[in-house]
Amino acid sequence: MKKISIAFLSVAFLFGCQSLSEVGQAPEFTETRGSLEYSSMMSPGFPVSLEPTSRKDAASLWSGEDQSLFSDRRALRRGDILTVVIEIDEKAEISNTSSRDRTGNTSMGIPQFFGIPQRLDEMLPPGASMADAVETNSSTSHQGSGSVRRNEKLTLKVAATVVDVLQNGVFAIKGSQEVRVNFEIRELLVSGYVRPEDISRQNQITYDKIASARISYGGRGQITQVQQPSYGQQINDIILPF
Repeated sequence: MKKISIAFLSVAFLFGCQSLSEVGQAPEFTETRGSLEYSSMMSPGFPVSLEPTSRKDAASLWSGEDQSLFSDRRALRRGDILTVVIEIDEKAEISNTSSRDRTGNTSMGIPQFFGIPQRLDEMLPPGASMADAVETNSSTSHQGSGSVRRNEKLTLKVAATVVDVLQNGVFAIKGSQEVRVNFEIRELLVSGYVRPEDISRQNQITYDKIASARISYGGRGQITQVQQPSYGQQINDIILPF
């Protein structure tokens, strides 16, 4: 038990030291070198054929090269960059009400049956009679109501990198953006899978065309730390059963 206590205090001390090291210091940016986006842009792409695909006139403005004025500037291969447009403006209201009532009455008696009820009445306690043998009453009632109201609005843009091209031609994208204001960093993360044909001519794609979209918008810094309960309070909320 003593060893467990020491280990617990050591972990708490390490967490505390990590927080204390940021006192009076702005939070550091996440290092981009070595990230998945960086590796995708640094790795060589698919080999490109050097053979001319078409002939062009010397006075023509058209060129088959990627840097041509009239070439397709959309993301085409691993390491290319495209813009993800996030415009969420959703509002949902759901209200349900249900009510159910049920009432039942049952009575049964045998006043005359070949004189058998009269013979049985003689053996029954005083006041009992087979004329009113069984009588039951039941009543049930149920009422339920539910209401959901949700309103979300978010408008953001972030540059994402094509980190992989799957066998079916779908792009796997991943993007991140960090903005530091005073002592708070606001970070935007986005990832998912997109079809090349869904990318617009402006090299943009909206979030509703991203499969398995994962969008995270949050922050870290002094304001975020104040908004979160302390480590001890979080541990108490998990451990305490009441």
